[in-house]
Amino acid sequence: MKPANVGLLGLGTVGGGTVNVLARNGEEISRRAGRAVRIAHAAVRDVAKPRICDTSGIALTTDPVDVVRNDGVDIVVELIGGTELAYELVSEAIAQGKHVVTANKALIALHGNEVFAAARAKGVMVAFEAAVAGGIPIIKAIREGLAGNRIEWLAGIINGTANFILSEMRDKSRTFDDVLAEAQALGFAEADPAFDVQGIDAAHKLAILGSVAFGKPLDFDALYVEGITAITPLDITFAEQLGYRIKHLGLARRTGEGVEMRVHPTLIPERRLLANVNGVMNAVLVKGDAVGATLHYGAGAGAEATASAVIADLVDVVRALSTAPGNRVPHLAFQAEQMADVPVVPMAQTLTAYYLRMQADDRPGVLAEVASILASNGISIEAVVQKEAKAGASQVPLIMLTHPVREGQMDDALARIEASKHISGAVMRLRVEALDGD
Repeated sequence: MKPANVGLLGLGTVGGGTVNVLARNGEEISRRAGRAVRIAHAAVRDVAKPRICDTSGIALTTDPVDVVRNDGVDIVVELIGGTELAYELVSEAIAQGKHVVTANKALIALHGNEVFAAARAKGVMVAFEAAVAGGIPIIKAIREGLAGNRIEWLAGIINGTANFILSEMRDKSRTFDDVLAEAQALGFAEADPAFDVQGIDAAHKLAILGSVAFGKPLDFDALYVEGITAITPLDITFAEQLGYRIKHLGLARRTGEGVEMRVHPTLIPERRLLANVNGVMNAVLVKGDAVGATLHYGAGAGAEATASAVIADLVDVVRALSTAPGNRVPHLAFQAEQMADVPVVPMAQTLTAYYLRMQADDRPGVLAEVASILASNGISIEAVVQKEAKAGASQVPLIMLTHPVREGQMDDALARIEASKHISGAVMRLRVEALDGD
């Protein structure tokens, strides 16, 4: 059987890793796919640039449209990133009747509904395993391996940069800015790290995971997103003393009111497996009604880790080349006509516990005042830590853990607490999740 010819859009870190893994494991891959998988054409910015892979036998071009419109290319692999150009090229590839594999989480999160609709109309596949959590096959696990389950919730550490920063802050008592600079020097963070540290990258991935888990159309704009820039070594220390670790978590949960979809720093009990995922590693915990909790752990980025997911998608596409479109695995796990536009629960209606840290006057009655405000908003306190004042200081850190409460109630309480003449500045508020079931 003739090889399946692949066109690469982008031959950087992931593209080069894909070429290398295909070259090294080509025989094994062809045994799985049923035919050889061959990189025939690739679009690059600079043809003369040195690369991490051997490009002999691959036609190189600086015009990605050449690859998309090459009649000899069966599958287009999009690895250029961004959204506008990637969307144009993927749309053109679909219009040309070509199958698509992409590692572009922003493309899927923002334009996936349109891309999948166009693919269904042309009878082609769009595979995107590499868009979420690098080499961890989490899309396939939820879409296929857990197809017999009603997914109750999932929680993931899905941005390695943020996880590296929080891990270093905890292990070495370093500041956010100090660790971020090291992450940039090591290549873990971009020169402009905003997407990573502000939670946008994780939110793109969570939007995809939520759609696959709950059978709802992609709706990135409905997500709540909060980054890690406000986390201090103090918060990490106090969390540890209370038996928790702070992780930047993407959380999707089915409730009676809809689906919660949120990304934010979260206190997790230190005994949970997810709390012990450190450095640049990723992990996703999925709770199904039949199987219980399953943890999926591995490298969330890197040349060959991400290439592993790209090639897995290529194998799936090659296997399905002769399969009728109606018999293929649906893009978002559920048949297109069965997708349900489940509402995303507004953040004010979200139910969770809280960690609060405030600077309070070191005088009698202040703790009672804060407790009274919380109580009047229906908020009960689980634990309190009040540190001794340093010599000459008039204020002390006051730390509280609360029982679960609606976010709107907490918002009202914090506004009143911050208005108190005995509290200085804003109250640091972090959400707490028990993640029972792992």
